[in-house]
Amino acid sequence: MENSHVKNEIRVLGIDDMPFDKFKDKETKVVGVMYRGGSFLDGVLSTVVKVDGDDATQKISEMVNRSRFKKQIRCILLDGIAVAGFNVIDIVRLSTMTGLGVIVIMRSMPETERIHKALRKLGMDKKIPLLQNAGKIHAVSDVNRGQICMQCHGISARKAKEIIRTTSTHSFIPEPIRVAHMIGQGVKLGESKGNA
Repeated sequence: MENSHVKNEIRVLGIDDMPFDKFKDKETKVVGVMYRGGSFLDGVLSTVVKVDGDDATQKISEMVNRSRFKKQIRCILLDGIAVAGFNVIDIVRLSTMTGLGVIVIMRSMPETERIHKALRKLGMDKKIPLLQNAGKIHAVSDVNRGQICMQCHGISARKAKEIIRTTSTHSFIPEPIRVAHMIGQGVKLGESKGNA
C-alpha cells in the first residue's frame, strides 16, 4: 500500500467511544465504523472497555480481528489516543496485533506536559510511555479548510495524511470518526449533538 495512491474508496475503520459518566460508569462502549473512503458506511462494530482502564488496546484489536470486515480494512483511525477517559491505546501494539496501520486524529496539538502531569496525579504514570511511544505529532492542513494533528504507526506519515484527506469529505475530521462519534452519542444520549 505504501507505494500506491490511496483509492477513493479505501476501506478504513473509524473508532470513537460513547459518552460516559466518569463518576458513575465503570465501563463504556467503543464504536467502530467501517467506511469506504469518506462516502459509504459499510458496517458498525462495538466493544466494551473500562473507564480509565488498561484494556482498550486488547479489546479494540479483538473487535477488529473477529470482524467479518477484517480482510477489507486497510487502516484504523482513532479519535484520540485514549478512550473511556484515560484508557490509553498502545498504537504500536494495536498495529502489531491487527497487522494494520493506525492513525490517531487530534483536533489540535495536545498539551503533553499537562496530560503527563494529570496522569502522574492520578497514579497512572505507567501510561505515559504509551503516549511517548506513539511517535511524532504531525500537522495536517488543507483538510476542508481546517487543520488537525495526527500520529501514526504501521503506515508512513505521507500515506496517513493522504488517507485523512481522502476520508475527510464533510468536515476537517475524517468521516469514519465523525460518524462513529455521532452513533455513540445517539445510542447513549438518545440523540447526537452534531459536534463531532
